[in-house]
Formats: sequence, structure tokens, C-alpha cells
Amino acid sequence: MTRHHPDSLMLMEYSAGNLSEPHALCIRLHLDKCAHCRSRVDALDSLGAVMMEQQSQVSVSESTFDSILARIDSEPAPQPTPRTPPRSPLSKLLGDDLDGLPWKRQLRDVSVLDITDRFPGQKDQVILQKLCAGGKAPAHTHRGEETTLVLQGAFSDNRGVFNQWDFVVLGQEDEHKPVALEGDDCITLSVLSAPLKLTGTFGRLLNPFIR
Repeated sequence: MTRHHPDSLMLMEYSAGNLSEPHALCIRLHLDKCAHCRSRVDALDSLGAVMMEQQSQVSVSESTFDSILARIDSEPAPQPTPRTPPRSPLSKLLGDDLDGLPWKRQLRDVSVLDITDRFPGQKDQVILQKLCAGGKAPAHTHRGEETTLVLQGAFSDNRGVFNQWDFVVLGQEDEHKPVALEGDDCITLSVLSAPLKLTGTFGRLLNPFIR
């Protein structure tokens, strides 16, 4: 069960088709596993269709959107209908074996795979990160915004525990030190507007090599 979700603004931007391809991929993968957020996006899609049909300049305040989404949240999420699931966009992009990808060891517990070239024309960096089970990533902050989706396993930091398909957005004011839970390696998909910045004495020495 997912506990961490995209905020209302990001869902609105996704519904309107305003997100970049990498950010939209993160949202779509989360929606595939989260009935709660799917119902919110369905409502935003319906609202957008009504506004388009009116063919006029309609101003909808942020409080109105919040009121609509609050009403959706108060209703039970629809139960998924059994069906043969289509191949996910992630499988189409990377195949079905995440562990078998050509990972590059970056630190003792951390491996990365830069897939930015799969998204031509995008300005953000798109990377997969693998933190070995029970392993620790170095403490770091961010030079820009980082959007992350957990694809496998789970990790914890000062904000809580993030399980498979959980969604998190971090900015320059956020500093954390992810620790993978025991069991599976933790694999995440991240979209970064700028490279992360390692903190601490040892981390600062490595910063010139982090791209």
C-alpha cells in the first residue's frame, strides 16, 4: 500500500499534460498502483473536459480544486477490476529485470544507471539508483529539485519509510541519509533538475565527482 503520494498541484499538471516526459512517467507508474491518486486524476480529467466543452475562459481557484479533491478523498477508493495488466511503460523502457541492468558502482552501497539519453530533448537528469539491502547512502542535500519513485524494496530516512511505488519530492532545503530496509535491494527512479550535493567532510571531497 502506497503512503506517499504526489501533491495536488503535480496531479493537476499531469492531468493537464504539462509535465515533462520523465516526471509524467513517475506519476503514471505511481497511478498504476495507487487507486487513491487515480481517482483524483480521473476527477481532474473530468473537470478539465467540462471546462473545455464550455469553450470559455474559466477561472477555478486553488480552494475549489482542494474542495473537489477533499470530496474525492472522503469517498472509498474504487476496487480494481481483475484483468490482464498491460506491459508497464517502465518494462517497455528498461525490460523486466531491473537487477540485470548495467549498473555502475558509485559508492560502497550505491549503484547508479543514468538513463537521461532515453528521454531526448529533456533538460533534467533521469537516473536509476540501487541501494543494497541494509545499505546506507551518504548524507546529502540537493542543488535543485529531485522527484523520486520507489520501484523495488524500501528505504527510510528522517521523513519516514518509503515503500514500493511511494512518491517523494525533495528540494534544496531537504537533507537526508537514505537507508535501505533489509530484504530486497532498494531501486528508485529519480528525476533531478540539478546534481545532488553530498554533505559531511568525506562527502564534500566526493562532490566534484558526482554528476
